[in-house]
Amino acid sequence: MNKTPLWQAIGNALREDMAEGRYKPGDKLPTEAELAERFGVNRHTVRHAMSALVEDGTVRTRRGSGAYVQGVPTDYPIGKRVRYHQNLRAAGRAPSTKVLHVETRPSTAKEAERLSMSTGDLITLRHGVLYADNQAIAHAISEFPEARLPGIGHLMRNQTGITVALEMAGVTDYTRVSTRVRASLANATQALHLELREGAPLIYTTSLSIDPHGQKVEFGRTWFAGERVTLTLDENG
Repeated sequence: MNKTPLWQAIGNALREDMAEGRYKPGDKLPTEAELAERFGVNRHTVRHAMSALVEDGTVRTRRGSGAYVQGVPTDYPIGKRVRYHQNLRAAGRAPSTKVLHVETRPSTAKEAERLSMSTGDLITLRHGVLYADNQAIAHAISEFPEARLPGIGHLMRNQTGITVALEMAGVTDYTRVSTRVRASLANATQALHLELREGAPLIYTTSLSIDPHGQKVEFGRTWFAGERVTLTLDENG
């Protein structure tokens, strides 16, 4: 079995320190010499770990001053009522979304199956990037049954929030009925959108949401930046 490189283990340990609150946003990290002593390695290994933290946006450096915590992993709950903006505000983060592209077209066989439609029925796809405190945390593609929700494509082009657009399309409430999670690695496009290095770890989720009548209203695919997000199970909703 391949061993984790020392520099990567050091980076993981520092991220865990940040997640537990030992180092908070804005805090100065120990010097290279202090970290080398803590982990029992040379300064070159520490420097490699710090470079990776800087590259993925976890740490920033100031010339002649040292390294500072840029941010800590964002807690993102997964439950029946996942509302991106609401959840992040509850966690004390400032949420925002950048819509990259919205398209409405005939569905493929696989897309139609996911949303219980007939192949060729119109589907709307919204591609976007999710941010927390102005840091990109996820690349998301949401699929909506245009044939079942006429006009949802137009609403998605004019509404940043999915919940608002669905409500305007007549979906007064919706709940998530399934979520699948697996590990993934960032391809060139995802790395660009998330400001990560190509091959950086991602958490890939797929989800299905229904309206109060059991009709499928959204199938979502989301690639979370693995080093910036902690997915949590919300058992109460």
